[in-house]
Amino acid sequence: MNVVELLRSRGETVATAESLTAGLVCAELTKIPGSSAVVRGGLIVYATSLKHTLAGVDLDLLDSHGAVHPEVARQLAAGARDRCGATWGLGLTGVAGPDPQDGVSPGTVHIALVGPGVSCVRTITVRGDRHEVRSKAVENALLLLADNLPVTGGGEH
Repeated sequence: MNVVELLRSRGETVATAESLTAGLVCAELTKIPGSSAVVRGGLIVYATSLKHTLAGVDLDLLDSHGAVHPEVARQLAAGARDRCGATWGLGLTGVAGPDPQDGVSPGTVHIALVGPGVSCVRTITVRGDRHEVRSKAVENALLLLADNLPVTGGGEH
């Protein structure tokens, strides 16, 4: 069962706040027929200032740690959930490369999920070019969501 079907079976929704992936997670979710029932929307917050103004990331956090930080990802996820009125929020920030950002190496990605009883961040390091970093970020964001959506019901899959 894919993530969209899992969300639909649970009567739940998802929203994203994406920096380095610039909407790719939302685009991947909406490739699946029936996704309009579960995808609320997404925020593309590529510019650091938009992480604060659109997604509600704490300005002091951004000023002290920069845009690529695990807590920024968590606040992006919470902001997506809140701003879009979704059950689940996914937040992604990282460095696609080729150059470091705010002293963070290319390939560093922070992915967060916030939802009912869940607030977690997964950090991955990806070797490869921009395309590979962004692709792996999308893949891992969807896996993080799926890992937190156990199949419910009497064994029907």
